[in-house]
Amino acid sequence: MRIAQRAQRVEPFYVMELAKAASAMAAQAREGDRPMIYLNIGEPDFTAPPAVMAAAERAIRAGRSQYTQATGLPALREAISGWYASRFGLNIDPSRIVVTAGASAALQLACLALIEAGDEVLMPDPSYPCNRQFVQAAEGRAVLIPSGPEQRFQLSAQQVEAAWSSATRGVLLASPSNPTGTSIARDELERIARFVRSRQGVTLVDEIYLGLSYEEAYGHSALGLLDGLGDEVISINSFSKYFNMTGWRLGWLVLPPALVPAVERLAQNLFICASTIAQHAALACFEPDSLAEYERRRHEFKARRDYFIPELNRLGLTVPVMPDGAFYAWADVTDLCQRWGVPPPGQRPDEGGSWALAFELMQRCQLATTPGRDFGLAAPGRYLRFSTANAMAQLQEAVARLEQAL
Repeated sequence: MRIAQRAQRVEPFYVMELAKAASAMAAQAREGDRPMIYLNIGEPDFTAPPAVMAAAERAIRAGRSQYTQATGLPALREAISGWYASRFGLNIDPSRIVVTAGASAALQLACLALIEAGDEVLMPDPSYPCNRQFVQAAEGRAVLIPSGPEQRFQLSAQQVEAAWSSATRGVLLASPSNPTGTSIARDELERIARFVRSRQGVTLVDEIYLGLSYEEAYGHSALGLLDGLGDEVISINSFSKYFNMTGWRLGWLVLPPALVPAVERLAQNLFICASTIAQHAALACFEPDSLAEYERRRHEFKARRDYFIPELNRLGLTVPVMPDGAFYAWADVTDLCQRWGVPPPGQRPDEGGSWALAFELMQRCQLATTPGRDFGLAAPGRYLRFSTANAMAQLQEAVARLEQAL
């Protein structure tokens, strides 16, 4: 059977290979062995709050499961608009909001609406691997630009200007970012958006971790950029991370008004609509009790960060930039590889470095992590991602095991 070239260009999601290996190792454990601790998957350990689950049950019992408009329930679009107003002080017209089948569908729709075959999209290296795959699936080309700790693992306006070519369509940023948990400084983001505007390009910003921001200097939506720049930004968001609804597959886009009809047409044909039950349930996310619970959980995520990052640094797994959001630690494991005799990264990304170290950690510490191979090309063997979306007791046990192994 002939497989389309676009499918062959999409790389595997290697984090899942490590997850399978960790699960297989855990399944072979004998009675009395230490259980595997999973700090590899970026999924909150919290589930949807009671009000959200109750709303889903009510919708099911009432038979409210028919298709919605492709753009989503009007009430949900209004509720999202209200959240932007109360949380960020932004006046976002509900007509600019398109509810989608997760942030993945949001990115797919945005890429299909904006990218022609051969268009280049500039992205930081490291960055979330699926983002560049969406660009490639739309027949575009993701151009990864090395972005080190000195710039918070984010693109600078100077880099964007230097890399811009006649084939460049725009930039795809993430703030806060997976895998680093770092955000773009507001003034730098403004400089990037202003330059992109001058080249008649597009600025897409993945803001799915925006609700999980911990520092006052960050945690501001790109939609709030001044001089009309925020009105031109395409923002991708999700109910998965801050709202703890990963498997419900619900997200949204905020679009410039002129782009809404094109995205709506694509959504009608590709998805019809996002899950109706999930949409009715998500309305309860914005009830006062739910919002209070989400904020309590955000403080818990911050407490985990504040414990775990200094412990990694103490043990020599250096996190060069303190994450200001999300629930990740992007650790430089060069020193640990040397101490354990793990060979340095080879010519292939599955040779030595953090890839080999991840398997060592599973063997020695029964600790599942994510090597840097998925996230870019600049230094994949140097960094390892830890997810702190796990209970504090689990993080403490992980530190104890690391300390013992060291």
